[in-house]
Amino acid sequence: MKVLCIGDIMGEPGRRAVARAMPRLVAQRDIDVVIGNGENVAGGFGITPELAEELFDLGLSVITTGNHAWDKKEVLDYFPRQSRLLRPANYPAGVPGNGSVVVETAGGERLAVLQLMGRAYMPTLDCPFQVARREVPKLKQETHAVIVDMHAEATSEKMAMGHYLDGEVTAVVGTHTHVQTADDQILPKGTAYITDIGMTGPIHSVIGVKKELAIGKFLTGMPRRFEVASGPAVFCALLLELDGRLGKAIALERIRIID
Repeated sequence: MKVLCIGDIMGEPGRRAVARAMPRLVAQRDIDVVIGNGENVAGGFGITPELAEELFDLGLSVITTGNHAWDKKEVLDYFPRQSRLLRPANYPAGVPGNGSVVVETAGGERLAVLQLMGRAYMPTLDCPFQVARREVPKLKQETHAVIVDMHAEATSEKMAMGHYLDGEVTAVVGTHTHVQTADDQILPKGTAYITDIGMTGPIHSVIGVKKELAIGKFLTGMPRRFEVASGPAVFCALLLELDGRLGKAIALERIRIID
C-alpha cells in the first residue's frame, strides 16, 4: 500500500498546490490513500465544511487538523457528520467529531489514521501518549496499518511519540511547525517517522504568513493580524510504502515541489 501524507495546507496557495501536484503524484506513483492536514486551509486559521469538501473532491481520503480545528464555528456541526475529518483524539469526551478513522482503498486494504496533539507549548489536553496506548489496540482490531498524525510544537515530544509507538504503528508523522525536517527514517522496530512533513503553502513567507507582518511583530512585540502570503507555493509531503498485512513500513520518501 502507498500512502501520501501532505503537510499543513496553508490557505488558498496551499489548496492550489494540492490541486496541481497531488493528482499527478497519485497517478505517477500509484498512490492508494492520501492524507492531509487541513487546519489552516481557511485563510490560515481553521477549516470550513465547504473547504473540507473541496479537499475530499480533490482526492484526499482523510483530513487531520489540530489546535486550529475549531477556528471556524461553522465546522462544529460538520465534524460529527464527516468521519473522515479528524480532530485530535486527546480532546476531552464530548468534543464534536472523531480522533481516528479507518478507510478502505480501492483494492480493499484498510488503513487507520489516528490524530494526536502534543501538550508542550500547546493547549492543555489529555496525555497523547496515554491516549495512543488506549486507541491503537482498538484500531488494530480492524487493521494492522495505522498512521499517527502527531500535531505538536516540540520536536522532542514528536520524537518521543515516534519511539514510544515504534513497532506498534506503521508511521508517526509530525505536523504543525510548517518546516519540513530531514530526519525521515524507519525506526528499529519498523515504524516510519518524520518530525515534520512541512507546509504546503506560500514559499516566500514566514511559515505561510506574509513576511512583513511576521517581521513587524518580531521587531515591535505588538499584536498583528496575520494574513496568508501570496505568490509561488511549495508542496510538502511524505510518501510511505507499507506492508498492510504486517503493519510495517517498507520505504519512505520526502517530497518537496515548488509550484
